Amino acid sequence: MRKENQMAMNLAWKLHGDGKHIEPGEVIEPNERLTWPRTTGIGAQHVIAMFGSTFLVPILTGFDPSTTLFFTAMSTALFLLINNNALPSYLGSSFAFIAPIGAVTAANKGMAGLQMASFGILCTGLTLALVGVIVHFAGAKWIDIVMPPVVNGSIVAIIGFNLAPSAWKNFKSDPITAVVTLLAVMLISVLFKGLIGRLNILLGVVVGYIVACARGKVDFSAIGKAAWIGLPHFHAPVANFNVLTMFLPVVLVLIAENIGHVKSVSLMTGKNYDDRIGRSLFADGLGTVFAGLGGGSGTTTYAENIGVMAATKVYSTAAYWFAALFALILSLCPKFGAIINTIPAGVLGGVTTLLYGMIGMLGVRIWVENKVDFAKPVNMSVAAVTMIIGIADFTFALNNTSFNGIAIGTVVALVAYHGLKALGKVTGVITSDSDYIEDDSGQGPAQPASASGQVAA
Repeated sequence: MRKENQMAMNLAWKLHGDGKHIEPGEVIEPNERLTWPRTTGIGAQHVIAMFGSTFLVPILTGFDPSTTLFFTAMSTALFLLINNNALPSYLGSSFAFIAPIGAVTAANKGMAGLQMASFGILCTGLTLALVGVIVHFAGAKWIDIVMPPVVNGSIVAIIGFNLAPSAWKNFKSDPITAVVTLLAVMLISVLFKGLIGRLNILLGVVVGYIVACARGKVDFSAIGKAAWIGLPHFHAPVANFNVLTMFLPVVLVLIAENIGHVKSVSLMTGKNYDDRIGRSLFADGLGTVFAGLGGGSGTTTYAENIGVMAATKVYSTAAYWFAALFALILSLCPKFGAIINTIPAGVLGGVTTLLYGMIGMLGVRIWVENKVDFAKPVNMSVAAVTMIIGIADFTFALNNTSFNGIAIGTVVALVAYHGLKALGKVTGVITSDSDYIEDDSGQGPAQPASASGQVAA
């Protein structure tokens, strides 16, 4: 009975003032709301903000867009419940999964490849959930020790830059459309502020799509055949443990994204949410598990929605419930999914040229924000070797298991950093932490950044 009463209290938001106005300097707390029509409108803004990145992931990986959208809605609701409605967030599709999914589906065509990729997503989610449990009870300090900024930044960077050949493949299929799309995304992000600027991906795709239509590059035949209402296309995972070497490095990116999200919300609201990091990781992991079980892409907390909160000063979790509801409704419209599937390769090539580069640059941002000192030989060696391995996509086969550049780069970054540090201390070359790591002012958790396609505000 006590738990039921607590849940009811968590779902009962207080009306902020008259529910219509926000005075200068005021914010709408997570447990508050505006009037229901205004809260619904904020929820719609969150859907629009996350949509540009969320639908691109299934398009680029071959997953069903409606299914992916369905699981982002479910994962968001799960996240809010696990966090007792205290931490606002939308869980959209993570771009960190594109590289491993692409590697698996390239080697295993058709549904077999998608099912193997779903197994990788499932196991990634289980691992992240386990990390969340450990962090909840033991704290997050050990993450900083195991994965310092120079290592974390290197891994995030190679997950983006490793995708460069994929962007070029789509780009060269229709260079004119790709160039127009790329320019549109870049110009919108630079010339417009506020919500329009944050919708640069979505609006850039719309511009590119219109150009592609005018040039006869879009096939509309599937739209007419699709129903207006129907369930998404679910599929079950197929176990193949060989794919895990490609997927498990993604856990490190998801950890950084979730910690960055919690830190960003804390900074904007002026409240300390560090005690929610474990719950955040666990909730994201569990949402990714369900996505893997049903054929959706893995999820992550979205920086795009942090931007909406920063612009509106509304941190109400009620708005996120409406966002999840809107996403769920859209996922149950097959015709909507069919429209998304008509986006041509040229448009994808243009937008991913920027997006994949942005993911890679998030790693660089981690180095900069944490003041990683590349005059230190350990930092320089770890980053340099990891980047080349990831960008060139080194491969290594052991028995029937193949390791790609991201997997090898992750192992090298971790082993080289801690190995060189230990060796330096044993030989006396390194006498203190300042001899091999970043400046003292750069210590601390990494990075309010996201590999979903945008950086936090």
